[in-house]
Amino acid sequence: MKYAFRFTNLLGTVYRKGDIVFSPDGNRVLSPVGNKVTIFDLKNDKSETLPIETRLNISVIALSPNGTTLILVDEAGEALLCSLISRRAIRRYHFHKPVHSVKFSPDGRRFAVTIDNSIMVYYAPGQTVEYNPFTLQRRYYGAYGKTTYIDWSSDSRAFVAGSADTTARVYAASQMLNLVIVSLSGHKEEIVGCFFEKDSLNLYTLSRDAALIVWQCNTPLDGLKEKVDFQEHQPGHEEDDDDAKQRKEKESQDEREKSLRQRIGFKKGAKLFFNKSGDFNNLTSCDFHKKSRILVTGFTNGSFHIHEMPEFNLIHSLSISEQSIRSVCINSTGDWIAFGCSGLGQLLVWEWQSETYILKQQGHYNDMNCLAFSPDGQNIATGGDDGKVKVWSTSSGFCFVTFSEHSSSVTGVQYTPNGRAVLSASHDGTVRAFDLMRYRNFRTFTSPRPTQFSSLAVDHSGEFVTASSQDNFEIYVWSMQTGRLLEILGGHEAPVFGLDFGHTKSVLATGSWDKTVKIWDVFECKGSKETFILPSDVLCIAFRPDDRQVAVGCLNAQLTFWDVESSNQVGCIDCRHDMDIGVRKTDKISAKTASKGKAFVTLCYTADGESVLAGGMSRNICLYSVKQKLLLKKFQITHNESLDGLQDFVKWRKMTEFGNLALIDTDVGDTGDRTKKTIDLPGVRKGDMSSRHYKPEVRVTAVKFSPTGRSWAATTNEGLLIYSMDQNLTFDPFELDLDITPVKVKEAMDSEEYCTALMYAFRMNEEKIITQAMEVVPFSHVELVCHSLPQVYVEKCLSSIASLIDNSTHLEFYMHWARTLLMFHGPALKTRSSSIRPLLTHLQKSITRKSEDLGKICDANRYAAQYIVSLAEQISCTKGKKRKHAENNENITKDDKNESATDDIESSDDDDLLLGDAGFVFSSEE
Repeated sequence: MKYAFRFTNLLGTVYRKGDIVFSPDGNRVLSPVGNKVTIFDLKNDKSETLPIETRLNISVIALSPNGTTLILVDEAGEALLCSLISRRAIRRYHFHKPVHSVKFSPDGRRFAVTIDNSIMVYYAPGQTVEYNPFTLQRRYYGAYGKTTYIDWSSDSRAFVAGSADTTARVYAASQMLNLVIVSLSGHKEEIVGCFFEKDSLNLYTLSRDAALIVWQCNTPLDGLKEKVDFQEHQPGHEEDDDDAKQRKEKESQDEREKSLRQRIGFKKGAKLFFNKSGDFNNLTSCDFHKKSRILVTGFTNGSFHIHEMPEFNLIHSLSISEQSIRSVCINSTGDWIAFGCSGLGQLLVWEWQSETYILKQQGHYNDMNCLAFSPDGQNIATGGDDGKVKVWSTSSGFCFVTFSEHSSSVTGVQYTPNGRAVLSASHDGTVRAFDLMRYRNFRTFTSPRPTQFSSLAVDHSGEFVTASSQDNFEIYVWSMQTGRLLEILGGHEAPVFGLDFGHTKSVLATGSWDKTVKIWDVFECKGSKETFILPSDVLCIAFRPDDRQVAVGCLNAQLTFWDVESSNQVGCIDCRHDMDIGVRKTDKISAKTASKGKAFVTLCYTADGESVLAGGMSRNICLYSVKQKLLLKKFQITHNESLDGLQDFVKWRKMTEFGNLALIDTDVGDTGDRTKKTIDLPGVRKGDMSSRHYKPEVRVTAVKFSPTGRSWAATTNEGLLIYSMDQNLTFDPFELDLDITPVKVKEAMDSEEYCTALMYAFRMNEEKIITQAMEVVPFSHVELVCHSLPQVYVEKCLSSIASLIDNSTHLEFYMHWARTLLMFHGPALKTRSSSIRPLLTHLQKSITRKSEDLGKICDANRYAAQYIVSLAEQISCTKGKKRKHAENNENITKDDKNESATDDIESSDDDDLLLGDAGFVFSSEE
């Protein structure tokens, strides 16, 4: 279908709360983001958000050792069993109580869940053929407080659990003769982590007060003795049943007595402390790499320590954040360490050996207010209440630059038409232009009097920058080249919140709370050109891509459409019932009554101008047809009930004679949950009992369509949501009849009727068939096929080429297709350039992305080749010098030998005389 958009990725938020988990290969990080999970591929520099949602925010994540099964548990204890192969949720299971930890055994056959003061061990799904994948093996008790952490031994036969009662307990996963439950005490506060050593029962326990205790076991790991189930009597045995029964009872009694004498015990080896004298930093998270014996600990002040165990040697210490580290995880190789800071929404991956960041991402601390696509659709700029402007890559999902020059919330962002700069307006009274080549603020626009800017617009040529004020109701126009203030447009009698430039003309449309929309010609500067009177306050405004129509969103939840040339209203849509307003937990009125004060606050046209996308103070984003004035589709942005405004009915059971129970704050202290905003009283320390929480209401602040027309984005409480088309999951035939089948396409290809086969494939509109029909065409026949292709199929062929360039290895082949099509059909395409602009933008985006990827590979190969050549030259030069030096030495030695030989011949007679004289002397002396 034309509007078959699906959720594909979540940007702007990298971590909220919960556990961070590495994949078994150590190259991917799984991070919980609200009620979703984002996978960061560190090797390929990409991110992907799974299309799986839990009912509440995710608090616990567990990944199987083979990396195919994922267990997600939300705050209420509802679990989802997910498959990472199909990216789907398989089973939903409710534990009915909050879960603190979930851990798979190393052999992958079981997983343990900690609930309250008990541990529940389940069989891992896939090991047995069961209708219910959550099959309980056994439930363990013993703790007097909630269990906080769990870890398995290397052979999966025992596990240790720490609890809030300051003790850790060692349990046997199956019936053992010499191990039942061993309690280990010695800490003063609750246990944060407990870990076994590799192939040993020695373990470490860590508590909240940053204390570490080393426990030594008196039995090796292979010393665990399991109870043997005796086999039943088989016929042919010589012993009778009674004698065999007595013998077995005696043997079992002897083994029981022997096991009691050899009971497993633990001895406290040492008690160590992380804090120095005078420091009072609590331990918040920890992880232990058993193979290299590396212990990583995170603290409330944002620092972490790396120690080598059991010697407790400090390897590294660093402060990476201003707030506490919520989660720590080490990958399988022990080289990379992932840190999650829920207070600031940070996700960091640190390589401790080289002391470098592998990944360093942080979302907006507060909500996002605005967004803008780059002209090629490859990047997205966002602005938030934290005063920062971030630029995200749509292909990788990472933020590659952050501008923090604003001192107040950002209300609008816009790209220049050439895509080399991004502009932002803020409540601090400035409009700033940032260079995306050098990453600096190269120009700042200000008003004569301090004011707060509420919206921003840039004309199609990039020469004029306009911003509206919500204080003095004026619109300011600056020159992009000089930075001077050119004009101040006045005439509105209320704050101006809608501002948009035409896409092909320098025509400015402004909407205000004074119930008017004014059309301005910036070049003439003679006041407003036209004025439209509306029945309610104007909240948003948008031009159609051909600049012939303008859409206006009002406070009465209506969308009105106006013809710019004739200044007549051409349509109106009442959207109040389409918004599907939810009820807040503190409301005492129904959703129908509450919807009277809600409206759309942002809207935009699709790339072809046939539809309008609108969002606002609700959980839905609506897509309307402009021509038919009908609702085409609704997109629900989230099912996360941790946000307010998602309930359909008022819960009267929470209404008591003393008031609403939802007003009672049950969260005490600092929970580390960013979805529950804290309101601290003046002079109160963080984490105090006087801090109050509230749930933010779900809403959409901005929606924008990509210039390619194949995706759109929305800024919400959850983050930056990306929706795009997925051709693999949709069947959208074009002029299809009963005679067009895959067999017909195959017959046309076999008979070398390439143009006919391609047209049949386009009419079926399936990606695999189109790819096969295009790639079967010989390279020499491409020009003939393109010349014979009718105009109806040219756009479809270009769209297919733009999609295939991203994933195909036949780059030169498809580039030849694109060049030939544009060369033969260029004049005809130019006549409808406005309608095919999104298609050409999509083609340009694909080619640019491929060029950048190949450029990086070519640069790396070129640098490697230059290094090899220079190294070879250096080696050859060194060898030449050594060879020359050796030849010189040989010549010198030859000359020395010749000279020594001649000297020996000449001095032989003198030597004889000297020897004779010497002999005479010696003999006389004797």
